[in-house]
Amino acid sequence: MKRALLIFNCLLLAVGNCGGPLIMRLYFVHGGKRVWLSSWLETGGWPMIFIPLIFSYFHRRRSAALESSESANKTKMIFMKPRLFLASAVIGIITGFDDYLYAYGVARLPVSTSALIIATQLAFTAGFAYLLVKQKFTSYSINAVVLITIGGAVLALHTSGDRPAGVSTKQYIAGFLMTLAAAALYGFVLPLVELTYKKSRQRITYTLVLEIQLVLSFFATVVCTVGMLANNDFKVIPREAAEFGLGETAYYVVLACSAIAWQGFFLGAIGVIFSSSSLFSGIVIAVLLPVTEILAVIIFKEKFKAEKGVSLALNLWGFVSYFYGDIKNNKTNNLQLQLHKTEATATQISSV
Repeated sequence: MKRALLIFNCLLLAVGNCGGPLIMRLYFVHGGKRVWLSSWLETGGWPMIFIPLIFSYFHRRRSAALESSESANKTKMIFMKPRLFLASAVIGIITGFDDYLYAYGVARLPVSTSALIIATQLAFTAGFAYLLVKQKFTSYSINAVVLITIGGAVLALHTSGDRPAGVSTKQYIAGFLMTLAAAALYGFVLPLVELTYKKSRQRITYTLVLEIQLVLSFFATVVCTVGMLANNDFKVIPREAAEFGLGETAYYVVLACSAIAWQGFFLGAIGVIFSSSSLFSGIVIAVLLPVTEILAVIIFKEKFKAEKGVSLALNLWGFVSYFYGDIKNNKTNNLQLQLHKTEATATQISSV
């Protein structure tokens, strides 16, 4: 079941990680200018999480009803305790500011450059995972980190002179620094979520993971809502929709799709942490960046140079390295567990 959840959350993360940046860039390319609005959309789809939570509740209630009607009436609706709620709220506030940093960068930089900078997130994730959750590194995970980091660096070879039209040098530099800060901050958030799981003092189930994501996204959205109010974004939306390059209806479709894609990203990210680790979540995010590059070539007609092909190969190689190492490590652990059980059984027989 845990392996199935890992695959499911990897798929969610893949859709969000590839679709989110492209849809956000589509908004800016065709006339969108509201950075706080784009930030809000990254977590504004949080009410969608109520759907699986409601299904989960009625499933538990039905299962309890098979035992007795009294058990069904005692079915818990909420598993989250105050300690975990507070931790999720703090992470949500941090995520809200990270949303703004990232959206600002996407508004000022081409997809290829922002993807390059975000690739550095893996290095930040690895460092913070080591400091916060004492992540153990194997030769396979180290190899994966090195390969994927190099894959991101290779993209730097084609970024000279890629400043979009209408963006000043000052804005370009600001976008570069903001995106780098976003990579560092989210590299901190992923291990922080894993640390929250470990320090929660309660059993972490996938239903509880959904509750954590709900609280996290809600508080991140509150931060972005305050930013939108301060920037008068809500008043500007109707006028911006009317002037949108693809049409007014397409404007609202882009906003809705952006919210759905980004919610898939965040839910997939914390789901992968639940099923594996924060480091693996960072590796999945990094390995998908070249895929985003290829989609950008198709959608925005960007040039696909040799550096992008090399980066894609290195990222896939790193992903396979980590995944192979994880499978091998699980087999070794299972063999050791069986060996311990055999030794314990032999000891009991000899004592008798």
